[in-house]
Amino acid sequence: MQYHYAPEPTGLDRFAPRVTRILLFLNVVLWLLQQIGPARIGINITDLLGMHYWEADKFAPYQLLSYMFLHSTQGIGHLLNNMFMLWIIGSNIERYWGEQRYILYYLATGLTAALTQQAVWYLDLHQVVAYSDQMVQVGNGLVVLGRELLNLPLTVGASGAIFGLLLATGVMFPEEVFVFFPIPVPIKAKYFVVGLGLYELFMGVHSTGSQIAHFAHLGGMIGGGILIYLWRRRHRAY
Repeated sequence: MQYHYAPEPTGLDRFAPRVTRILLFLNVVLWLLQQIGPARIGINITDLLGMHYWEADKFAPYQLLSYMFLHSTQGIGHLLNNMFMLWIIGSNIERYWGEQRYILYYLATGLTAALTQQAVWYLDLHQVVAYSDQMVQVGNGLVVLGRELLNLPLTVGASGAIFGLLLATGVMFPEEVFVFFPIPVPIKAKYFVVGLGLYELFMGVHSTGSQIAHFAHLGGMIGGGILIYLWRRRHRAY
């Protein structure tokens, strides 16, 4: 596996390398468009570019990638958390790998996160497809048309790719020490990543009704692990 060692950064590169800056810019601009789109330009950006279930009427293949550039509009916390992690961790990985490998990894882990979420939705929703033209009871006495029920699940956020970057940090910089507020306990990256993966698995299994896509996070980590393994195997073959 080949690595790119960048020279001492200057100018804007001291803040973040180029691809990470572009990703930060796109996420912030699209979040602003999500906020003003319905009222100002008559387009619901979240509904258009967010990821729907693949058997739903509103699904489009491009959503498997476009969803990762959007964030929740119910506040700014979702965006800020992901952008902070992208800035800190993504900048480090980009400087180490170089632009091409970095953006490929970022998009690939976002895609594997999306496919994992689609698989989880399939287990819950596929049976509804047979009743898409019928009224279906969804709880609390609420009855909706089956095809409308299929359109309801929606995922947005860069978290799958961010978790992929966390996995890369644990693999490439295993001795790096993380300290996360409000628990000021230093922990090595390799142990943090293992603990994070186990936590996401536990939460994915036990957090019924949660709006957090824990399995998508795992999908980003698994996709990242597979890609790093393939790159390392290819490098050993030369």
